[in-house]
Amino acid sequence: MLTYQRTAEDPAAQPADPPATSAAARPPSADAEELAALLQRISLGDRDALRTLYTRCAPKLFGLALRILVRKDWAEDVLQESFVNIWRHAGDYRPHLAAPMTWMTTIVRNRALDCLRRQHAERVQESVPLDEAYADVLADHAPGPADIALAGQQARALAECLKRLDPKQRQVVSLAYLRDLSHSELAQTLSLPLGTVKSWMRRGLDRLRECLGAP
Repeated sequence: MLTYQRTAEDPAAQPADPPATSAAARPPSADAEELAALLQRISLGDRDALRTLYTRCAPKLFGLALRILVRKDWAEDVLQESFVNIWRHAGDYRPHLAAPMTWMTTIVRNRALDCLRRQHAERVQESVPLDEAYADVLADHAPGPADIALAGQQARALAECLKRLDPKQRQVVSLAYLRDLSHSELAQTLSLPLGTVKSWMRRGLDRLRECLGAP
């Protein structure tokens, strides 16, 4: 059973451990009406309702955060921040505007993009080369489709070719493919015009194909 910790800054119960993500550990999907009822109870300060909502929804929401951020520690932080946000703003949920899971997914997605922006700003400030960030991602994230596609020799070749790109091109290509961001999300994350992002992406991919010898 999950244990929760309270902080002096906020009354919201916070999960002490990350959610289980295996198929066997996932609870059955909750009905939208039940989730809406839980949010209503949470808006009245019901911590048991928050615990139940976490148990039912955290695995899916954690998976979304992990898909965007790749790094497990970042995804865990985003999940915790998101549930604090849900605790504070459950009263703002309007069933006629969105399904409960859609509302919570939007919160997690926005928090994850905020996290990416913070990390980007820190890396720019510290002048950390993006190829180091790419290496961190390869080392940190759990095996999945991306690992299979980039396994072994292909991963090394791709990493080497990424190093040869212009830093701006390398940045957008890496964020797009390692963190599955769309052009519009990249523009928002990097505070750049959409046209600029598309141009850097196109040129970066052209140079990657040339480097990898792809047709």
